[in-house]
Amino acid sequence: MHLMSAKRSRLVIIDFQARLMPAIHDGPRLVANAGKLVAAAKLLEVPIVMTEQNPAGLGATVPELAEAASAIAKMSFDACAAPGFIEAISGDEDLILCGCEAHVCFGQTALSLLENKRRVFVVRDAVGSRVPESKEVSLRRLQRHGAEVVTTEMVVFEWLRTAEHPQFRAALALVK
Repeated sequence: MHLMSAKRSRLVIIDFQARLMPAIHDGPRLVANAGKLVAAAKLLEVPIVMTEQNPAGLGATVPELAEAASAIAKMSFDACAAPGFIEAISGDEDLILCGCEAHVCFGQTALSLLENKRRVFVVRDAVGSRVPESKEVSLRRLQRHGAEVVTTEMVVFEWLRTAEHPQFRAALALVK
């Protein structure tokens, strides 16, 4: 595995939806961290892909993240089975994943991506489940299968690489 690079990354936001988030353990903190990732991605020109699971039932993406990208609606838990998703992540970029629920949609999507030989970085502090145990078991499983588990700050600072980056101060303000 190598360091993440803004030039070869794509941020994938999975199912941060309005009706789901109140049930997610530590939901507000996870949304805030996903927001930091979105802001850093926009600052550093990292493409963003977003999904919504059954939006008629679970609602749209939370307002804090809704402007990040047009969401790909899906009914399958695994986003890879949703029309348009594979095309949206085509290429050889590292996939930086955040979202919900770790053991359902998020987990199935990450496993499919790994099975298809994609490099997957799971942002632990921007991934949630209703029950902490489900999240932890899912993260361990994903790591066993080749996902790198990282944090929001790890992503931002690896994308920057140096304090001399022209966007360093702006990015630093996001994580403070």
